[in-house]
Amino acid sequence: MVRIAVDLNRCQGYAQCAFLAPEVFAMHGEEGLLYDPDVDEAQREKLARAAAACPVQAILVDAVDVADAGDVPAEAVAGAR
Repeated sequence: MVRIAVDLNRCQGYAQCAFLAPEVFAMHGEEGLLYDPDVDEAQREKLARAAAACPVQAILVDAVDVADAGDVPAEAVAGAR
């Protein structure tokens, strides 16, 4: 399972992610983005391309969720956001 996160405050609705990985991302209206944060491992390559194509770099692949962080240092969690 691949965990992703999108900074929706940073996202500007360019829709490159929806074009490159339509199984994961979908535009809702002109600027709203819908996505599934837990994606099958088979989509990893498409996710990597979608994240790289984002003009504002709003997509994090393998994002660390604070609730799942456990023994992960706080600096690593902060850096993942």
